[in-house]
Amino acid sequence: MRKRLGKGNQRKNELYKKLQETFKDVTDFYIREIPAKNNQFFIAYIKGLVDSKVISEFVIKPIMEADEKPSIDQMHSLTYVNNIRLSKDYDAITNALRKGNSVLFSSESDECLILGTPGWKNRDIREPQAESTIRGSHQGFIENLKINLGLFRRYVPDRNLKTIQLTLGKRSQTQACLVFLEDIADEDLVKEMLKRLEGIQIDAVLNTGEIQDFIEDSSITLFPQFLITERPDTTASAIYQGKIALFIDHSPGVLIGPHNFSSFLQSVDDYSIRWLPASFIRVLRYVSFFVAIFLPSLYIATLSFHYELLPLDLIISVGESRERVPIPPILEAIFMEIVIEVLREAGLRLPSPISQTVGIVGGIVIGQAAVEAGIVSNIMVIVVALTAIASFIIPSQDMSSGIRLFRFPIMVLAALYGMIGVVIGLMIIVAHFVSLETLGTPYSNPLAPTRLRDWKDFIIRLPMQKMKSRPTQARANDQIRQSKGDK
Repeated sequence: MRKRLGKGNQRKNELYKKLQETFKDVTDFYIREIPAKNNQFFIAYIKGLVDSKVISEFVIKPIMEADEKPSIDQMHSLTYVNNIRLSKDYDAITNALRKGNSVLFSSESDECLILGTPGWKNRDIREPQAESTIRGSHQGFIENLKINLGLFRRYVPDRNLKTIQLTLGKRSQTQACLVFLEDIADEDLVKEMLKRLEGIQIDAVLNTGEIQDFIEDSSITLFPQFLITERPDTTASAIYQGKIALFIDHSPGVLIGPHNFSSFLQSVDDYSIRWLPASFIRVLRYVSFFVAIFLPSLYIATLSFHYELLPLDLIISVGESRERVPIPPILEAIFMEIVIEVLREAGLRLPSPISQTVGIVGGIVIGQAAVEAGIVSNIMVIVVALTAIASFIIPSQDMSSGIRLFRFPIMVLAALYGMIGVVIGLMIIVAHFVSLETLGTPYSNPLAPTRLRDWKDFIIRLPMQKMKSRPTQARANDQIRQSKGDK
């Protein structure tokens, strides 16, 4: 008996020393001895990643209170912890410790018991600030993969829902999950998405935006090709259309594709109100899209080359406002646009109460001071303000950011060639827009190629009973989502 215990102690000491050597510079790593009848148990964990209460009550206490001499094989029924597995692989043991699990081993066995005891703090479930809604759901994803999948499954309790577990990042070992409906999603799209994800060779993946750069069809574009959302209802709606969603641990954003241009100008509120007001708001978004890109360019081209197009009274008013401005309209516009972008970025980085004050007071004070100093004209301040407001209407932050960058080269073309430059810029944007693809599907669908069936939910939204089929963008296997007899 002593001899056997001696060997067990020797094995225990070897594993103990090996773990201590591996985590020698990790100050929050602990190995705790658990006294038991005629046996010796140890539990190893990293403090801060585990739930200490679960370890104390559901692991240590049952072992100490066991009537008989417990073995490592009996721990499955003795401990009250989920996700228990035996392992001899030392790499698997150390990886489990780094992911918030604890490892239980005894003095008489070479096998270890990996216990699922993660217990880090999570943020409360709240509505995403960047995707607020009036009548939609007020729940948003957080930085926990399991909780996010649980929130999503409440919207999609479908037996055909499939999830594929992935590990991204050689060093970070970030857990990810690819989600789709097997009977609706196109098999080729799923395979293409998996191929691109498996081709990512990077040390660490910390958020969803990093993945987007690796899997998009074209990286030299200002148009976003994948939607990143923090809303469970938006994700569920995309899944029911036949699209694919990628959940990533540590990130509240879910990546959805394939996504076309028109989808970025749609909001969850469009389907929460009646179709006529929703269609009016959607038309406003499309008008604002062009206003945010071309309004400063049209102003520059008109003043520099085509002022005869303006009525006489308006020409006089513009001339009076610009009589003290020593710089040409292009420099005036670029200066004001940069000031607006600086104020916008400052507002994002400051606390909410201060950011609103900086945005309002900064815009008023700087604009008024610039006009009184003769740097810019009153009309230019109005043009820039309208442009900024128009860009705020776009529901997608990624699309709004692209629009803000589009206007600068268009302004340069307008200053060089007038209206011809604006038209050239428009032609370049349209040609680039039509040539884009997302996961191999046309980005400009349903405009090019023309899909009249999808126009029911394009610029305007028809009543729900009229939209009997799914969008063609995702090439869904089951195109019918509403029976013909339904009203």
